Amino acid sequence: MSYQVLARKWRPKSFATLVGQEHVVRALTHALEQQRLHHAYLFTGTRGVGKTTLARIMAKALNCETGITSTPCGICSSCTEIDGGRFVDLIEVDAATNTRVDEMRQLLENATYAPTRGRFKVYVIDEVHMLSNSAFNAMLKTLEEPPEHIKFILATTDPQKIPVTVLSRCLQFNLKQMPQGHIVEHLTNILGKENVAFEEAALRHLAKAAAGSMRDALSLLDQAIAHGAGKVEEAGVRDMLGTVGDDYLYGLLDALMAGDAPALLAVADSMEGRSLSFDSALQELAVLFHRIALLQFAPDALADSGERVRLQPYADGFDAEFLQLCYQIAVQGRDDLGLAPDEYTGFTMALLRLVAFRPDNGGQPRQAASAPRSQAATVQPQVASRPQASSAPVREPAPRPVAAAESADGPDDAWHRILAHLNLAGMARQLAHHCEMVEQVEGQIVLRLSPVHKHLLGNLQQDKLQSELRAHLGQDALRLVINLADTESITPAEHARNVQRERQEQAIASIEGDNFVREVVDMFDATIDESTIKPI
Repeated sequence: MSYQVLARKWRPKSFATLVGQEHVVRALTHALEQQRLHHAYLFTGTRGVGKTTLARIMAKALNCETGITSTPCGICSSCTEIDGGRFVDLIEVDAATNTRVDEMRQLLENATYAPTRGRFKVYVIDEVHMLSNSAFNAMLKTLEEPPEHIKFILATTDPQKIPVTVLSRCLQFNLKQMPQGHIVEHLTNILGKENVAFEEAALRHLAKAAAGSMRDALSLLDQAIAHGAGKVEEAGVRDMLGTVGDDYLYGLLDALMAGDAPALLAVADSMEGRSLSFDSALQELAVLFHRIALLQFAPDALADSGERVRLQPYADGFDAEFLQLCYQIAVQGRDDLGLAPDEYTGFTMALLRLVAFRPDNGGQPRQAASAPRSQAATVQPQVASRPQASSAPVREPAPRPVAAAESADGPDDAWHRILAHLNLAGMARQLAHHCEMVEQVEGQIVLRLSPVHKHLLGNLQQDKLQSELRAHLGQDALRLVINLADTESITPAEHARNVQRERQEQAIASIEGDNFVREVVDMFDATIDESTIKPI
């Protein structure tokens, strides 16, 4: 006996065995059970989601010898003939090859005759959107008021091309794409019945490549069985599909978490050695960033518990804002591949961008970012307070009244010292720098934040700040309390602005006091644009 491909062999023959279209099955089942039968149905959806299969099941439900039922027996002569494609009262028409009005008129002329074998004469018109306008007009009257023994089932992948006059005469059901989980489950059942050894990871690759089409998934499964000599293994499926394996993707994530640029480039070199697609790698990397972000904000959105366990370390290790940036870099990197000197250069540049924009890098090369935290924390204040070499008089900013909390060794000074040792980035860093310390007691730090900056007071930012304080102070049970009230002392953010303003004043004074500049101003009656002066 000749081999029958899996897509045909395992085509569902009843509503109970149909996968992934529960909303359509429910409506049709209720209609059949209550005998509320419409004369025309329209099934829409992409390829391989079950449009023709549903039409054949409907034909069996209408013509089963046990009566009109939602559970056709599958063993009577009508059911077996429909399954075998031999039922005389089931007329399947491919509209892509029968587009002309004459062919449609001939079809409708035969519709007036009573069915030969069954209870109903069922017309299944596939890719109905391919009919010409004249053909649509020819079928309108029959479609609106057909004989009682006629049922029309139309199927299309492009319902927008169907005239509204036809749409209004049909019950329309939109078949959705198959979820990957449903495809994997269905392939697992089939391989079990076929006694074929398989790896579940291989089936996930096939489900992803099928892009929502069960027929495509079964065709790929046939190919994978042949490629693996009777087995379906992950390595063989990856080679067959040319996809980037999880080992490479998670290797990139591990290197990114460690801020290890050489390790990222090593993975890229290994991928180039195997001629893997860098475009697919960036696409899959963007998908991973998306899944990690889902795990951070909506863990219940990940139904696969194994996936949650695999991604949890990355959800804990990546800053939420940085993860959003990573996604944008990966997506933009795909667009830039065509403009890069070559794909390898474009891919590695995207990876280096991920490292360069890590919050704890501060935009500096890795050598600077990999310094110990205690050293890195002391560098920034030294640079910020570097005096300007100038003989010109310095214009001091207007002093701010000093509150009681700004005494020599008060809470405000302590908060400045603590912040210098915290590894914060993004919104968490902004929150910390706009706060002032009210008190620090055993097991608790109380901060005050001006209501002007209450938008910074998010749960993620507070959790990040509390976690860093616990790590720095060595108090695992430390509790952080932030109250909204007007600040009474200079916050770190205000201090930084004051320092910047002082440096700007010094730079302006240095330029204005320069002898050459004064001569140019006097000679050409010029003025100095202070907005163009930047401190160095």
